[in-house]
Amino acid sequence: MASQGHSLLSEDCRVAVNHVASYELHISDAYLSTACYYSEDTGAPLLVTFFEDQAEVKGEHAKQFLRYLRKCESKICLPVMKRPDIDNWGTGVQALESALELENKLTNLLLNLKTVASANEETDLLHFMGKYLDKQEEHKLPGTPACIS
Repeated sequence: MASQGHSLLSEDCRVAVNHVASYELHISDAYLSTACYYSEDTGAPLLVTFFEDQAEVKGEHAKQFLRYLRKCESKICLPVMKRPDIDNWGTGVQALESALELENKLTNLLLNLKTVASANEETDLLHFMGKYLDKQEEHKLPGTPACIS
């Protein structure tokens, strides 16, 4: 079902977009939690700034996916994401490794969304979400294997 303008998304695409939006919010929450853990008094102000900035970016991405759903007159039904089991983010390296895991899962979700949108011939959705997938791939670390779900 090709989407044009305000036509409804296929059910598969609607579910996938909701999942991406929910996961973006989940990452935003995790990054905000990490930033708070590394408050200014821990001596790691660069981590605080980095994770606060990333939390804001991921929250904005989630809003854009939700706005896309509204534009397509699609139902917003965000799946609940399990909270990270981490209360102590440990060293900066451990926090960054956790962030990398979150980002890799997001890349997988975006690749899945691309597959579903292609299968449903949702060209508008492919165009919309392409910039997010491009940004994820652009920020992938050298030597990191491709993320395929």
